[in-house]
Amino acid sequence: VQLQASGGGLVQAGGSLRLSCVASGRTVSTYTLGWFRQAPGKEREFVGVTRRYNSNPIYAPSVKGRFTISRDNAKNTVYLQMNSLKPEDTAVYYCAADRDVILSSATNPAEFDSWGQGTLVTVSS
Repeated sequence: VQLQASGGGLVQAGGSLRLSCVASGRTVSTYTLGWFRQAPGKEREFVGVTRRYNSNPIYAPSVKGRFTISRDNAKNTVYLQMNSLKPEDTAVYYCAADRDVILSSATNPAEFDSWGQGTLVTVSS
């Protein structure tokens, strides 16, 4: 499956952005879809994941209550709505997909086979 992320940009602290990730090549309704991010000089970290069949997403503690993941299976697309953005949210955001990842491993980027190219989010103070 190929993934194309978009929607990044420059925003002031407290602002909002919505990222989109469109999948092609396969229908991803049965895939687990995740969002990860990587700040300069840091490792890629888990942001959130929506498991297949649109069950309740799981979020990293640092974004819970501010970020929301949703998926539109008809459009083969997953979204990341980011509100109340902070400068520490600045990173390249990646979407990822995997058909077989289990819940206990879904926060580990190594468990995902397919990745988008990333979209840069910059939050100014």
